[in-house]
Amino acid sequence: MNDTPGWASPGSSPSEGQGSDVPRPAEPSDAPGAASKWSKEQPPAGQWSPPTGPARPGPTPPHAPAPNWGGGQYQGGWGRPPAAKPGVIPLRPLGVGEILDGAVSTLRAHWRTVLGITLTVSVITQIGDILVQRYLVPVPPRLSADPTPQEALKQSVESLKASLISLGPTTLITLIGTFVTTALLTMVISRAVLGRPVTLADAWREARPRLPQLLGLTLLLPLLSAVLMTVGLVPGLLLGGPGGALLAALGGVAAAVVILWLLVRFSLSYAALMLERQGVMASLRRSAKLVQGAWWRIFGVLTLTMLLMFLISMIIAIPFTLIAFAVDGNGLGGLFTGSAPEFGWPFLIITGIGSVIAASITYPISSGVSVLLYIDQRIRREALDLDLARAAGVPGYGSPSPGDTTPRS
Repeated sequence: MNDTPGWASPGSSPSEGQGSDVPRPAEPSDAPGAASKWSKEQPPAGQWSPPTGPARPGPTPPHAPAPNWGGGQYQGGWGRPPAAKPGVIPLRPLGVGEILDGAVSTLRAHWRTVLGITLTVSVITQIGDILVQRYLVPVPPRLSADPTPQEALKQSVESLKASLISLGPTTLITLIGTFVTTALLTMVISRAVLGRPVTLADAWREARPRLPQLLGLTLLLPLLSAVLMTVGLVPGLLLGGPGGALLAALGGVAAAVVILWLLVRFSLSYAALMLERQGVMASLRRSAKLVQGAWWRIFGVLTLTMLLMFLISMIIAIPFTLIAFAVDGNGLGGLFTGSAPEFGWPFLIITGIGSVIAASITYPISSGVSVLLYIDQRIRREALDLDLARAAGVPGYGSPSPGDTTPRS
Protein backbone atom coordinates (compact mmCIF):
# COMPACT_ATOMS: atom_id res chain seq x y z
CA MET A 1 0.00 0.00 0.00
CA ASN A 2 1.33 3.38 -0.87
CA ASP A 3 0.85 5.88 1.94
CA THR A 4 1.76 8.92 -0.10
CA PRO A 5 -1.03 11.44 -0.84
CA GLY A 6 -2.12 9.33 -3.78
CA TRP A 7 -2.54 6.28 -1.62
CA ALA A 8 -3.72 4.93 -4.91
CA SER A 9 -5.17 1.55 -4.23
CA PRO A 10 -4.85 0.30 -0.70
CA GLY A 11 -3.28 -3.05 -1.16
CA SER A 12 -4.68 -3.25 -4.63
CA SER A 13 -7.73 -1.11 -5.18
CA PRO A 14 -10.60 -3.04 -6.71
CA SER A 15 -11.03 -1.47 -10.04
CA GLU A 16 -13.06 -3.11 -12.73
CA GLY A 17 -12.85 -6.84 -12.27
CA GLN A 18 -12.43 -6.93 -8.53
CA GLY A 19 -15.31 -7.07 -6.11
CA SER A 20 -16.38 -3.94 -4.37
CA ASP A 21 -17.78 -5.58 -1.26
CA VAL A 22 -14.56 -6.74 0.31
CA PRO A 23 -15.25 -8.47 3.66
CA ARG A 24 -13.34 -7.26 6.66
CA PRO A 25 -10.78 -9.72 8.07
CA ALA A 26 -12.21 -11.87 10.84
CA GLU A 27 -9.43 -14.42 11.42
CA PRO A 28 -6.39 -13.81 13.60
CA SER A 29 -2.92 -14.18 12.20
CA ASP A 30 -1.21 -17.43 13.16
CA ALA A 31 2.28 -16.19 12.47
CA PRO A 32 4.36 -15.97 15.68
CA GLY A 33 4.78 -12.40 16.82
CA ALA A 34 2.55 -11.08 14.07
CA ALA A 35 0.66 -7.88 14.87
CA SER A 36 -2.97 -8.96 14.66
CA LYS A 37 -5.95 -6.66 14.86
CA TRP A 38 -8.14 -9.43 16.23
CA SER A 39 -7.47 -11.22 19.50
CA LYS A 40 -8.41 -14.86 20.09
CA GLU A 41 -9.80 -13.90 23.49
CA GLN A 42 -12.26 -11.58 21.69
CA PRO A 43 -15.98 -12.30 21.45
CA PRO A 44 -17.31 -13.41 18.06
CA ALA A 45 -17.62 -10.96 15.19
CA GLY A 46 -20.45 -8.48 15.67
CA GLN A 47 -20.30 -8.63 19.50
CA TRP A 48 -18.85 -5.26 20.46
CA SER A 49 -18.88 -5.61 24.23
CA PRO A 50 -18.25 -8.54 26.54
CA PRO A 51 -21.40 -10.56 27.35
CA THR A 52 -23.16 -9.72 30.59
CA GLY A 53 -25.02 -11.94 33.04
CA PRO A 54 -23.99 -14.43 35.72
CA ALA A 55 -20.62 -16.00 35.14
CA ARG A 56 -20.38 -19.73 34.64
CA PRO A 57 -18.68 -21.68 37.40
CA GLY A 58 -15.12 -22.57 36.78
CA PRO A 59 -11.59 -21.32 37.35
CA THR A 60 -10.91 -17.74 36.33
CA PRO A 61 -7.43 -16.64 35.29
CA PRO A 62 -6.03 -14.27 37.89
CA HIS A 63 -4.97 -11.71 35.28
CA ALA A 64 -7.06 -12.17 32.15
CA PRO A 65 -5.81 -9.87 29.39
CA ALA A 66 -8.20 -7.16 28.20
CA PRO A 67 -9.19 -7.67 24.59
CA ASN A 68 -7.56 -5.39 22.06
CA TRP A 69 -10.33 -3.84 19.99
CA GLY A 70 -8.96 -2.66 16.69
CA GLY A 71 -5.57 -1.67 18.07
CA GLY A 72 -6.91 0.97 20.46
CA GLN A 73 -6.73 1.12 24.26
CA TYR A 74 -10.43 0.32 24.72
CA GLN A 75 -10.69 -1.41 28.10
CA GLY A 76 -13.93 -3.34 28.08
CA GLY A 77 -16.47 -0.48 28.22
CA TRP A 78 -19.96 -0.53 26.82
CA GLY A 79 -20.82 0.01 23.18
CA ARG A 80 -18.61 0.27 20.15
CA PRO A 81 -14.98 1.21 20.83
CA PRO A 82 -13.76 4.52 19.43
CA ALA A 83 -12.30 4.44 15.93
CA ALA A 84 -8.74 5.43 15.21
CA LYS A 85 -8.36 9.05 14.14
CA PRO A 86 -4.85 9.75 12.87
CA GLY A 87 -5.99 12.79 10.88
CA VAL A 88 -9.05 14.93 10.29
CA ILE A 89 -11.64 12.10 10.29
CA PRO A 90 -12.21 8.95 12.34
CA LEU A 91 -11.48 5.84 10.31
CA ARG A 92 -14.99 4.42 10.13
CA PRO A 93 -18.16 5.14 8.13
CA LEU A 94 -18.82 8.87 8.41
CA GLY A 95 -21.94 10.87 9.12
CA VAL A 96 -22.82 14.07 7.27
CA GLY A 97 -21.58 16.25 10.12
CA GLU A 98 -18.26 14.38 10.25
CA ILE A 99 -17.74 14.85 6.51
CA LEU A 100 -18.32 18.60 6.79
CA ASP A 101 -16.20 18.79 9.94
CA GLY A 102 -13.39 16.91 8.21
CA ALA A 103 -13.40 19.39 5.33
CA VAL A 104 -13.29 22.36 7.73
CA SER A 105 -10.62 20.65 9.86
CA THR A 106 -8.43 20.24 6.77
CA LEU A 107 -8.69 23.97 6.11
CA ARG A 108 -7.85 24.68 9.73
CA ALA A 109 -4.98 22.18 10.06
CA HIS A 110 -3.28 23.01 6.74
CA TRP A 111 -4.38 26.61 6.33
CA ARG A 112 -1.07 27.84 4.91
CA THR A 113 -1.08 25.31 2.09
CA VAL A 114 -4.83 25.46 1.47
CA LEU A 115 -5.06 29.25 1.43
CA GLY A 116 -1.91 29.43 -0.66
CA ILE A 117 -3.67 27.34 -3.30
CA THR A 118 -7.12 28.91 -3.14
CA LEU A 119 -5.98 32.52 -2.86
CA THR A 120 -3.64 32.19 -5.82
CA VAL A 121 -6.24 30.50 -8.01
CA SER A 122 -9.04 32.83 -6.89
CA VAL A 123 -7.04 35.99 -7.56
CA ILE A 124 -6.00 34.85 -11.04
CA THR A 125 -9.49 33.70 -12.02
CA GLN A 126 -11.10 36.83 -10.61
CA ILE A 127 -8.75 39.09 -12.55
CA GLY A 128 -9.66 37.19 -15.70
CA ASP A 129 -13.36 37.49 -14.87
CA ILE A 130 -13.08 41.26 -14.29
CA LEU A 131 -11.31 41.75 -17.62
CA VAL A 132 -13.98 39.68 -19.38
CA GLN A 133 -16.78 41.70 -17.82
CA ARG A 134 -15.05 44.98 -18.64
CA TYR A 135 -13.97 44.36 -22.22
CA LEU A 136 -15.78 41.32 -23.67
CA VAL A 137 -19.28 41.36 -22.23
CA PRO A 138 -21.54 43.55 -24.40
CA VAL A 139 -23.63 46.30 -22.88
CA PRO A 140 -27.10 44.93 -22.00
CA PRO A 141 -29.62 45.97 -24.66
CA ARG A 142 -32.02 48.73 -23.70
CA LEU A 143 -35.52 47.35 -23.41
CA SER A 144 -38.50 49.21 -24.76
CA ALA A 145 -41.24 49.94 -22.24
CA ASP A 146 -44.07 48.99 -24.63
CA PRO A 147 -42.62 46.78 -27.38
CA THR A 148 -44.52 45.28 -30.26
CA PRO A 149 -44.46 41.46 -30.57
CA GLN A 150 -41.66 41.71 -33.15
CA GLU A 151 -39.66 44.09 -30.94
CA ALA A 152 -40.20 41.89 -27.89
CA LEU A 153 -38.87 38.86 -29.79
CA LYS A 154 -35.88 40.83 -31.01
CA GLN A 155 -35.13 42.08 -27.48
CA SER A 156 -35.35 38.55 -26.11
CA VAL A 157 -32.92 37.25 -28.71
CA GLU A 158 -30.47 40.10 -28.04
CA SER A 159 -30.66 39.56 -24.27
CA LEU A 160 -30.08 35.82 -24.69
CA LYS A 161 -27.14 36.50 -26.99
CA ALA A 162 -25.56 38.92 -24.48
CA SER A 163 -26.06 36.41 -21.66
CA LEU A 164 -24.44 33.58 -23.65
CA ILE A 165 -21.49 35.76 -24.61
CA SER A 166 -20.90 36.68 -20.98
CA LEU A 167 -21.55 33.14 -19.72
CA GLY A 168 -19.05 31.40 -22.01
CA PRO A 169 -15.79 33.04 -20.84
CA THR A 170 -16.96 33.09 -17.22
CA THR A 171 -17.74 29.37 -17.32
CA LEU A 172 -14.37 28.60 -18.88
CA ILE A 173 -12.54 30.61 -16.19
CA THR A 174 -14.54 28.83 -13.48
CA LEU A 175 -13.67 25.42 -14.96
CA ILE A 176 -9.97 26.28 -15.00
CA GLY A 177 -10.10 27.39 -11.37
CA THR A 178 -11.99 24.25 -10.37
CA PHE A 179 -9.52 22.09 -12.28
CA VAL A 180 -6.47 23.48 -10.49
CA THR A 181 -7.97 23.55 -7.00
CA THR A 182 -9.39 20.03 -7.36
CA ALA A 183 -5.99 18.65 -8.36
CA LEU A 184 -4.05 20.26 -5.52
CA LEU A 185 -6.63 20.12 -2.73
CA THR A 186 -7.29 16.41 -3.32
CA MET A 187 -3.65 15.73 -2.50
CA VAL A 188 -3.80 17.94 0.59
CA ILE A 189 -6.95 16.23 1.91
CA SER A 190 -5.55 12.75 1.30
CA ARG A 191 -2.55 13.64 3.44
CA ALA A 192 -4.79 15.24 6.09
CA VAL A 193 -6.74 11.98 6.45
CA LEU A 194 -3.49 10.22 7.36
CA GLY A 195 -2.41 13.02 9.68
CA ARG A 196 0.59 13.91 7.52
CA PRO A 197 1.95 17.40 6.85
CA VAL A 198 1.86 18.63 3.27
CA THR A 199 3.30 21.63 1.50
CA LEU A 200 2.27 23.29 -1.74
CA ALA A 201 5.32 21.75 -3.42
CA ASP A 202 4.30 18.28 -2.20
CA ALA A 203 0.76 18.71 -3.50
CA TRP A 204 1.99 19.94 -6.88
CA ARG A 205 4.51 17.10 -7.24
CA GLU A 206 1.85 14.47 -6.51
CA ALA A 207 -0.85 16.07 -8.68
CA ARG A 208 1.21 17.00 -11.74
CA PRO A 209 1.28 13.54 -13.42
CA ARG A 210 -2.53 13.38 -13.28
CA LEU A 211 -3.27 16.84 -14.70
CA PRO A 212 -3.89 15.81 -18.34
CA GLN A 213 -6.42 13.16 -17.33
CA LEU A 214 -8.07 15.53 -14.84
CA LEU A 215 -8.34 18.24 -17.48
CA GLY A 216 -10.08 15.79 -19.81
CA LEU A 217 -12.54 14.81 -17.06
CA THR A 218 -13.15 18.46 -16.11
CA LEU A 219 -14.09 19.31 -19.70
CA LEU A 220 -15.96 16.08 -20.43
CA LEU A 221 -18.71 16.42 -17.83
CA PRO A 222 -19.82 19.98 -18.78
CA LEU A 223 -19.65 19.01 -22.46
CA LEU A 224 -21.82 15.96 -21.79
CA SER A 225 -24.31 18.15 -19.91
CA ALA A 226 -24.45 20.64 -22.78
CA VAL A 227 -25.06 17.87 -25.31
CA LEU A 228 -27.89 16.39 -23.25
CA MET A 229 -29.54 19.78 -22.78
CA THR A 230 -29.27 20.48 -26.51
CA VAL A 231 -30.91 17.14 -27.32
CA GLY A 232 -33.73 18.00 -24.95
CA LEU A 233 -34.36 21.50 -26.34
CA VAL A 234 -33.77 21.18 -30.08
CA PRO A 235 -36.96 19.24 -31.05
CA GLY A 236 -39.21 21.86 -29.49
CA LEU A 237 -37.23 24.76 -30.91
CA LEU A 238 -37.40 23.28 -34.38
CA LEU A 239 -41.14 22.69 -34.10
CA GLY A 240 -41.87 26.28 -33.08
CA GLY A 241 -45.17 27.79 -31.97
CA PRO A 242 -46.95 27.10 -28.65
CA GLY A 243 -46.61 23.35 -29.10
CA GLY A 244 -42.89 23.69 -29.73
CA ALA A 245 -42.46 25.88 -26.66
CA LEU A 246 -44.21 23.29 -24.50
CA LEU A 247 -42.13 20.47 -26.01
CA ALA A 248 -38.93 22.45 -25.44
CA ALA A 249 -39.90 23.08 -21.82
CA LEU A 250 -40.62 19.38 -21.20
CA GLY A 251 -37.43 18.36 -23.00
CA GLY A 252 -35.41 20.83 -20.95
CA VAL A 253 -36.82 19.50 -17.67
CA ALA A 254 -36.17 15.89 -18.72
CA ALA A 255 -32.62 16.76 -19.78
CA ALA A 256 -32.01 18.56 -16.47
CA VAL A 257 -33.13 15.49 -14.51
CA VAL A 258 -30.82 13.21 -16.51
CA ILE A 259 -27.91 15.65 -16.12
CA LEU A 260 -28.44 15.82 -12.35
CA TRP A 261 -28.53 12.03 -12.10
CA LEU A 262 -25.31 11.68 -14.08
CA LEU A 263 -23.47 14.43 -12.19
CA VAL A 264 -24.20 12.75 -8.85
CA ARG A 265 -23.34 9.33 -10.30
CA PHE A 266 -19.97 10.65 -11.50
CA SER A 267 -19.33 12.97 -8.54
CA LEU A 268 -16.60 10.72 -7.08
CA SER A 269 -14.73 10.38 -10.37
CA TYR A 270 -12.35 13.28 -9.62
CA ALA A 271 -11.10 11.68 -6.41
CA ALA A 272 -10.91 8.25 -8.05
CA LEU A 273 -8.85 9.67 -10.91
CA MET A 274 -6.40 11.47 -8.62
CA LEU A 275 -6.05 8.96 -5.77
CA GLU A 276 -6.32 5.67 -7.67
CA ARG A 277 -4.39 6.97 -10.69
CA GLN A 278 -7.04 5.80 -13.14
CA GLY A 279 -7.92 7.09 -16.59
CA VAL A 280 -10.90 9.25 -17.44
CA MET A 281 -13.35 6.51 -18.42
CA ALA A 282 -12.11 4.15 -15.70
CA SER A 283 -12.66 6.86 -13.07
CA LEU A 284 -16.21 7.42 -14.33
CA ARG A 285 -16.95 3.70 -14.04
CA ARG A 286 -15.32 3.63 -10.61
CA SER A 287 -17.48 6.51 -9.40
CA ALA A 288 -20.64 4.86 -10.74
CA LYS A 289 -19.71 1.68 -8.90
CA LEU A 290 -19.14 3.48 -5.59
CA VAL A 291 -22.30 5.59 -5.88
CA GLN A 292 -24.51 2.62 -6.74
CA GLY A 293 -27.04 2.11 -3.96
CA ALA A 294 -26.11 5.40 -2.26
CA TRP A 295 -27.27 7.93 -4.88
CA TRP A 296 -29.78 9.70 -2.64
CA ARG A 297 -27.38 9.95 0.29
CA ILE A 298 -24.62 11.44 -1.85
CA PHE A 299 -27.12 13.75 -3.54
CA GLY A 300 -28.27 14.96 -0.12
CA VAL A 301 -24.73 15.61 1.14
CA LEU A 302 -23.74 17.45 -2.04
CA THR A 303 -26.94 19.52 -2.02
CA LEU A 304 -26.45 20.47 1.63
CA THR A 305 -22.85 21.43 0.88
CA MET A 306 -23.91 23.59 -2.06
CA LEU A 307 -26.50 25.38 0.08
CA LEU A 308 -23.93 26.04 2.82
CA MET A 309 -21.39 27.31 0.30
CA PHE A 310 -24.06 29.57 -1.25
CA LEU A 311 -24.94 31.03 2.15
CA ILE A 312 -21.27 31.61 3.00
CA SER A 313 -20.71 33.29 -0.37
CA MET A 314 -23.74 35.53 0.09
CA ILE A 315 -22.74 36.51 3.64
CA ILE A 316 -19.34 37.58 2.34
CA ALA A 317 -20.43 39.05 -1.00
CA ILE A 318 -23.37 41.21 0.12
CA PRO A 319 -21.33 43.68 2.24
CA PHE A 320 -18.75 44.07 -0.55
CA THR A 321 -21.53 44.60 -3.10
CA LEU A 322 -23.14 47.32 -0.99
CA ILE A 323 -19.78 49.02 -0.53
CA ALA A 324 -19.16 48.78 -4.27
CA PHE A 325 -22.55 50.38 -5.01
CA ALA A 326 -21.78 53.17 -2.55
CA VAL A 327 -18.32 53.83 -3.98
CA ASP A 328 -19.27 53.60 -7.65
CA GLY A 329 -21.60 56.55 -8.29
CA ASN A 330 -22.94 55.18 -11.56
CA GLY A 331 -23.75 51.83 -10.01
CA LEU A 332 -25.47 53.40 -7.00
CA GLY A 333 -27.53 55.67 -9.24
CA GLY A 334 -28.62 52.70 -11.33
CA LEU A 335 -29.59 50.81 -8.18
CA PHE A 336 -32.00 53.54 -7.06
CA THR A 337 -33.40 54.45 -10.47
CA GLY A 338 -34.08 50.84 -11.44
CA SER A 339 -32.24 51.18 -14.75
CA ALA A 340 -29.40 48.94 -15.83
CA PRO A 341 -26.31 50.35 -14.04
CA GLU A 342 -23.02 50.83 -15.86
CA PHE A 343 -20.38 49.41 -13.54
CA GLY A 344 -16.94 51.01 -13.45
CA TRP A 345 -13.58 49.79 -12.24
CA PRO A 346 -14.25 50.55 -8.51
CA PHE A 347 -17.35 48.36 -8.53
CA LEU A 348 -15.62 45.47 -10.29
CA ILE A 349 -12.53 45.60 -8.05
CA ILE A 350 -14.45 45.75 -4.76
CA THR A 351 -16.86 42.95 -5.69
CA GLY A 352 -13.87 40.98 -7.00
CA ILE A 353 -12.19 41.18 -3.58
CA GLY A 354 -15.34 39.79 -2.00
CA SER A 355 -15.44 36.98 -4.52
CA VAL A 356 -11.80 36.07 -3.83
CA ILE A 357 -12.43 35.86 -0.08
CA ALA A 358 -15.57 33.76 -0.58
CA ALA A 359 -13.84 31.38 -3.02
CA SER A 360 -10.86 30.95 -0.69
CA ILE A 361 -13.22 29.59 1.96
CA THR A 362 -15.71 27.66 -0.15
CA TYR A 363 -13.27 25.96 -2.57
CA PRO A 364 -11.47 23.85 0.08
CA ILE A 365 -14.69 22.91 1.87
CA SER A 366 -16.49 21.75 -1.28
CA SER A 367 -13.40 19.86 -2.48
CA GLY A 368 -12.99 18.33 0.97
CA VAL A 369 -16.58 17.07 1.02
CA SER A 370 -16.13 15.46 -2.39
CA VAL A 371 -12.92 13.64 -1.41
CA LEU A 372 -14.25 12.58 1.99
CA LEU A 373 -17.42 11.22 0.38
CA TYR A 374 -15.19 9.07 -1.83
CA ILE A 375 -13.23 7.85 1.20
CA ASP A 376 -16.44 7.22 3.14
CA GLN A 377 -17.88 5.10 0.33
CA ARG A 378 -14.70 3.03 0.14
CA ILE A 379 -14.73 2.54 3.90
CA ARG A 380 -18.32 1.30 3.69
CA ARG A 381 -17.73 -0.92 0.65
CA GLU A 382 -14.10 -2.00 0.81
CA ALA A 383 -12.85 -1.63 4.42
CA LEU A 384 -10.51 1.17 3.38
CA ASP A 385 -10.27 2.25 7.03
CA LEU A 386 -8.04 -0.75 7.76
CA ASP A 387 -5.60 0.16 5.01
CA LEU A 388 -5.58 3.83 6.00
CA ALA A 389 -4.91 2.92 9.62
CA ARG A 390 -1.95 0.79 8.56
CA ALA A 391 -0.67 3.56 6.30
CA ALA A 392 -0.96 6.08 9.15
CA GLY A 393 0.95 3.76 11.49
CA VAL A 394 -1.90 3.27 13.98
CA PRO A 395 -0.82 0.65 16.57
CA GLY A 396 -2.51 -2.72 16.28
CA TYR A 397 -3.23 -2.56 12.54
CA GLY A 398 0.02 -4.08 11.33
CA SER A 399 2.76 -2.42 9.36
CA PRO A 400 2.55 -0.78 5.95
CA SER A 401 3.61 -2.93 3.06
CA PRO A 402 7.39 -3.34 2.60
CA GLY A 403 7.43 -1.19 -0.52
CA ASP A 404 6.43 1.95 1.39
CA THR A 405 9.46 4.20 1.79
CA THR A 406 7.80 7.53 2.57
CA PRO A 407 9.30 8.86 5.80
CA ARG A 408 6.76 9.21 8.62
CA SER A 409 6.49 12.47 10.48
